[in-house]
Amino acid sequence: MAATAPLKFITVSSVVKHTATVIFVHGLGDTGHGWKPVADMFRTDPALAHVKWVLPHSPIRSVKANMGIEMPSWFDIYSFGFETDEDEMGMLESARRINELITAEVDSGTDPSRIVLGGFSQGATMSLLTGLTGERKLAGIAVLSGWLPLRGKFKAMAAQHASETAVFWGHGSKDPLVKFQFCKDSSEFLTKQLGIPLLTTPGQFKGLNYNIYEGMGHTTTQKELDDLRAWIKKALPEKVPLS
Repeated sequence: MAATAPLKFITVSSVVKHTATVIFVHGLGDTGHGWKPVADMFRTDPALAHVKWVLPHSPIRSVKANMGIEMPSWFDIYSFGFETDEDEMGMLESARRINELITAEVDSGTDPSRIVLGGFSQGATMSLLTGLTGERKLAGIAVLSGWLPLRGKFKAMAAQHASETAVFWGHGSKDPLVKFQFCKDSSEFLTKQLGIPLLTTPGQFKGLNYNIYEGMGHTTTQKELDDLRAWIKKALPEKVPLS
């Protein structure tokens, strides 16, 4: 695959007229097909029947932290400790290509305010990088078991709208791969360095919706998916609010 080739993806169409889109980015070793059952489940909810899902597939690359084995990966990982050097070039290239998917949605008539970008693990990390440094303010960013990349320069890279971007953050307290400390450090960066307000009152939406799931490892649970679904309903309501 050429470095500049467009991303391949699968689409889960809306049940009724399409007025909003979720672009969901898979994790290491997975493909877009891995999250299709979630998209299929969510689209049966009448309050989300207007939402189309775009599920991209990452390129295949060698991953150093996994003995150099080639697998689907949005960027190289040098160590699963996540405190070593990062594959900045790989991250930025994948962010550019994910942004092309956003551009395609916008060009087809979907306003950025009607697009949620989210992902799991590596995909969550790519969603933060793409959504908070891109030129368009999206309806929100969903982060499942992820971490903030390039912390040494992220603040300088962040878009002006970053502090006003709604973020759903879900993480397991027993995650053995993306440790809880990475989650804690990353979320604190969003609030203290980028100025995204931490939501403390039920029913609030604009800010960081921070959720820790006790006993959950590097996976998801029905409780987390139910919380995510409720958040997406607020991010992409069925009827577009009048401006």
